[in-house]
Amino acid sequence: MMQDVNWIFFDLGSTLIDETKADLRRIREMTEGTDVTEEMFCEKRLEMIRQGLSGDPATIAFFRLTKTPWHSEDETPYPDSEPALSALKRQNFKLGIIANQNPGTEQRLAEWNLLQYFDVIAASAELGIAKPDPGIFQWALKQAGCAARNAAMIGDRMDNDIAPAKRLGMHTVRLLRGLGAYHVPQTADEQPEYTIRSLTELLILFIGTA
Repeated sequence: MMQDVNWIFFDLGSTLIDETKADLRRIREMTEGTDVTEEMFCEKRLEMIRQGLSGDPATIAFFRLTKTPWHSEDETPYPDSEPALSALKRQNFKLGIIANQNPGTEQRLAEWNLLQYFDVIAASAELGIAKPDPGIFQWALKQAGCAARNAAMIGDRMDNDIAPAKRLGMHTVRLLRGLGAYHVPQTADEQPEYTIRSLTELLILFIGTA
């Protein structure tokens, strides 16, 4: 258990929020009318990720596709998100968001009935700072009035979530969800303090029971 943590910050996509439908929709729109199939795109993307590359940008460039808009309306919370957040709040943890997001993060959280759990929301579109820039983490910590050593970052991406948080001295927990689960650590900074496969495991880390 992490005895010295008062604040827990979460990424959103592939951490609390399931992006599968939005991802498949964008792949379909990008490949429509081209010689590239959705299956070809997905296979190449996994290959790129395993090589330590950023999956979508590298794959889009490889196939010379045009990036289409992301449809946030296709996103939905994972089934374990609300129960985990509720359990952590009952244990008096302060919760926050540090995420790269399209405009409207607070509105979407409200629609998902999750906004009530968060005391600080650091969203890239509103702040004009995006992960892995340490500035977005520093802004969130300042708003929280929390030292980095007393905060934990939970996310699926080693490059965007784990490495920058670790460099600042935050505790780090990697959640193996989505495409981030296929990433292989490239540097010591990308090695998380803990690795989990569900938010139920996160509760064991912080409160000792699920």
